[in-house]
Amino acid sequence: MPKIKTHSGAKKRFKLTKSGKAVRGHAYKSHILTKKTTKRKRNLRKTLVADSTNQKAIKRLIPYK
Repeated sequence: MPKIKTHSGAKKRFKLTKSGKAVRGHAYKSHILTKKTTKRKRNLRKTLVADSTNQKAIKRLIPYK
């Protein structure tokens, strides 16, 4: 079987935890930040586990991570 290519966009956006769950960053943190509160921007810095409905698809995009 040939190797599977890693999806270039997905490898920049997702990491896997030791237990194999995909972790993602928050959206809405790139521009128009003046109207967003400090608390909101601080919470957007944190990562979170991607939704369970998307886990299988994400793992298929990053097979060797």
